[in-house]
Amino acid sequence: MAIARKRQVSLVDTKYYHCISRCVRRAFLCGEDRFTGQSYEHRRGWVEDKLLELAKVFCIDVCAYAVMSNHTHLVLYVDDKKANRLNDKAIVIHWHKLCKGTLLTQKYIQGERLSKVELIFFNQTVKEYRERLSSISWFMRVLNEDIARRANKEDNCTGRFWEGRFKSQALLDEAALAACMAYVDLNPIRAKMANTPEESDHTSVQNRLTCAAEGKQPKQLLRFAGMPRQIMSKGLPFELKSYLELVELTGRIIREDKCGHIDNMNLPLLERLNISRDNWLKLTTQFTRVFHGAVGRPTSQASYCENFKRKRRANISNCEKLLA
Repeated sequence: MAIARKRQVSLVDTKYYHCISRCVRRAFLCGEDRFTGQSYEHRRGWVEDKLLELAKVFCIDVCAYAVMSNHTHLVLYVDDKKANRLNDKAIVIHWHKLCKGTLLTQKYIQGERLSKVELIFFNQTVKEYRERLSSISWFMRVLNEDIARRANKEDNCTGRFWEGRFKSQALLDEAALAACMAYVDLNPIRAKMANTPEESDHTSVQNRLTCAAEGKQPKQLLRFAGMPRQIMSKGLPFELKSYLELVELTGRIIREDKCGHIDNMNLPLLERLNISRDNWLKLTTQFTRVFHGAVGRPTSQASYCENFKRKRRANISNCEKLLA
């Protein structure tokens, strides 16, 4: 039985989540349909553009993404502190970029005075918008609905375009986060759609590598903030250079024409995360096969399960083998 979304998201334990959406039709989301010969490659651009556009509106940052032929992978960071920090006017402005809002929110934005009764209903609406802007479910709903409508219009049909629910995994610690991000960034290479990360179109790693060549980080993605420290700015707890080097090397190794071995070169990120080279290769090629729920070291799993009052710890065996 599927687990309710509210029973999967625990911002007390982690703000990082891996989300997967799959296309339900025979025809591909993107790429070329071998039955009709029609190309849907342009739809990958739809998904990428909409995803990065929503990251500017929601209080949710994109850490990694890969738009594949019949599914999408996202690693998201929920910035609930930002949602709570924004004032009422900012919340309404953000929401109006997605929807029309209500008569009261429109009236408020136009500078009209609200009565006491109207203010009560307005405050309830703003509270609801604030929660939605930091909700993964709403983020995925807006993203997938927009793509589904455009695809249905293009295909001149109606009905489901995506599976009923997107899948989500809580990433409970740095090891799980790094492994999942690399798994997502290397998806096109495993699928033989690209030979190297920089050739992987419509992925976060290509976006980051393009900007890194100019000594920058992409504004649309959550930035790398460097090594964890006591006073740390918002961002991924890794060094950009170390992560990109590791992904580049791993991508070259998992190609079919390369031997599956990481040499003994200096890999500071793996050393800090205490993940063996063999385990890293398995994590970045089989992440969704070996993990079917929250991912993290046993100590992280214990806290997560305790908050949800769960006795059974999913993935505990594989977490102990690959991440401990």
